[in-house]
Amino acid sequence: MKNSLRIACGVAGAIAGFVTVPLALELVGLGNRADPIMSGMLMLFVFAPAGAIAGLVLGAMLAERLPGGDNSAGSLHSGRKAFAVVVALCAAAGTAYCVYAVNTATPWLNPNAANPLLVFEVRLPAGATMPSSVGDIAIELQTDLNTMPGELRLDLIRRDGERPIIAGDVELAFRTAQRQLEIKIKGQPDRLYPIGLSAKAPHASELGPWQANADGSEIRYRAKWPGKT
Repeated sequence: MKNSLRIACGVAGAIAGFVTVPLALELVGLGNRADPIMSGMLMLFVFAPAGAIAGLVLGAMLAERLPGGDNSAGSLHSGRKAFAVVVALCAAAGTAYCVYAVNTATPWLNPNAANPLLVFEVRLPAGATMPSSVGDIAIELQTDLNTMPGELRLDLIRRDGERPIIAGDVELAFRTAQRQLEIKIKGQPDRLYPIGLSAKAPHASELGPWQANADGSEIRYRAKWPGKT
């Protein structure tokens, strides 16, 4: 019973340290958002184990202060068992994270993958002039981590009554929820459209609903992942 209590206290302390230290470092802004996999591995294999070891020691110290606690060889043996459990938990968490990171990484992290795309259509206000040439239109996805030029889909440029519709796509190379699409058309005011996708931007098979912009234009969009339609 005593050994079980010591092991339980050690494991509980280790788990608390394993979770608390990375969360605390995340709250103070430690890490490189432009390289989330490397930051995640640093947290998982350096800071989290350090927190687990500290928690294990504190848990063991607490167990010694409980009724019946002592500093015998049995206590040391229990500490070793608790440490083995912590190592196994760290290994399992590390393996799960690595599998997830590699399978969801974008090409700048995983060269064997392809970027998901933001596929969009913009419906200009009634009476707006249809651009006379491709060179009159510039598309740029802006995020807190990067900017990315977009491409027009000439086969989808059309009119909806008196409203021109332009269409295109742009790569989503970074995981961030802070995205906006800038559309510049020669002779017209620049337009910015907030993109309400999560950081991972899950695949959608259809464009979302039209979303109104302040200038009277509208946008709709979806994320398209490689190998999906």
